[in-house]
Amino acid sequence: MLRTLWVLASLCSQVVVCASDDVAGRIWRGNFSAVEPDDMRSLQVLSWNIERGSRFPAVRETLVEKAPELLLLQEVDLNARRSGGRNVAEELARRLLLNYIFAAEFEELGQATDPSSAYHGQAILTSLPMRAARVVRFQAQSGYWRPRWFLPNWPILQRRRGGRLALVAEVGEQEAPLVVCNVHLESRGSERRRLSQLEDLLADLQAYEDSTPVVIAGDFNVSSPSSPVIRRLEQARFRKALGGAVTTKRGATLDWIFVRGDMTFRDAVVHEDVKASDHYPLTVRLSLTR
Repeated sequence: MLRTLWVLASLCSQVVVCASDDVAGRIWRGNFSAVEPDDMRSLQVLSWNIERGSRFPAVRETLVEKAPELLLLQEVDLNARRSGGRNVAEELARRLLLNYIFAAEFEELGQATDPSSAYHGQAILTSLPMRAARVVRFQAQSGYWRPRWFLPNWPILQRRRGGRLALVAEVGEQEAPLVVCNVHLESRGSERRRLSQLEDLLADLQAYEDSTPVVIAGDFNVSSPSSPVIRRLEQARFRKALGGAVTTKRGATLDWIFVRGDMTFRDAVVHEDVKASDHYPLTVRLSLTR
């Protein structure tokens, strides 16, 4: 029965823009850090798909141990049963004494905790101030996840409203910010769709001079290290700080960190010893040079 339902869902999949009106563009926020912007000459950056935060204590303790100044987290739950009904981003920010923003990719229809809806998205946490935070919701979306009249909203079927996005913020000094882009590209469909989603983000970044420090990191869901998504970032003068190595338990190379502008990087590591998610955390130390 389940196999039949999955086949029907796949046959009806199509490219659509399916933003959920109640959360499209909304950003959740919290401020728990008192660090001054002058402390941002050198930053430890961590990017990690935390698999919804369903193994929350292990995720939390990993982040306490790594103690980065800037975190980009993908697959972050809010009010979902599978992660204990937590506001995962806020609980982590409180424990780590960091500021945070969160944007919902999807409303998870099979995960609601009465009376609250459940969401799943991306979060940026940092010890530094954040401003100009915004959501870049991609135009090309997969119809694979959307609810259908013939499918029940069982958790196993992952019926969702919403769409993939990039969460963008300016971090640190207002006069010379670091621009941070947390990306989760579509896991379903072709590289062409992921490339289209990346183009939406690059269009948003055209407002900045080439010398402005920019970080793009997250779960790119690319099919291989030679993906046109990776080549396009290099064409746009981004430098690979970390990526191309295995970043998941199943041996895929999905997670990357790219930088552009006046900064250097060192000490890039994929932490394969961390088992708190199906993805491994990535860390790199950035030094701003302007």
